[in-house]
Amino acid sequence: MISKGDKVPSVTIKQATPEGGADVDPSVLFAGKKVVVFTLPGAFTPTCSAKHLPGYVAKLDELKASGVDIVACLSVNDAWTMKAWAEQHDALGKIVMLADGSGHLTKALGIELDLDKAHMGLRAQRGVLTFDDGVLTSIEMEAPGKFDVSSAESCLVALKK
Repeated sequence: MISKGDKVPSVTIKQATPEGGADVDPSVLFAGKKVVVFTLPGAFTPTCSAKHLPGYVAKLDELKASGVDIVACLSVNDAWTMKAWAEQHDALGKIVMLADGSGHLTKALGIELDLDKAHMGLRAQRGVLTFDDGVLTSIEMEAPGKFDVSSAESCLVALKK
């Protein structure tokens, strides 16, 4: 798993845009910026849709006021799914929706989650990572089935420390 002081991996994934998906390399996107990335198992899943994404949309102004340049959501989904999910939650154009359809970034970060027994395949663990100029400064990963340390509220508390 990625550790504090490590650089964000350079891989090409998709960013959900109004047009669908655009190629993006997180190492380029995060350069020179403070970035909060919340990671989750999947778009349209219960906790992700009821709490995780809506919480970050609701707290976006506070996160930006605390010095965050980009708030991003990373999930092992395709760009079209991430776009539709973002539209449903008024997040498109506000939260950077990172679609890691093949799991390349998720695997490179070491945060993959095998949900094959639940018929969901490879997914990302639920968590939150903070990068400063592409370097990991904090990481909080949730225990299985939990939603505590990666909420927008918890992220704001951690940013103030």
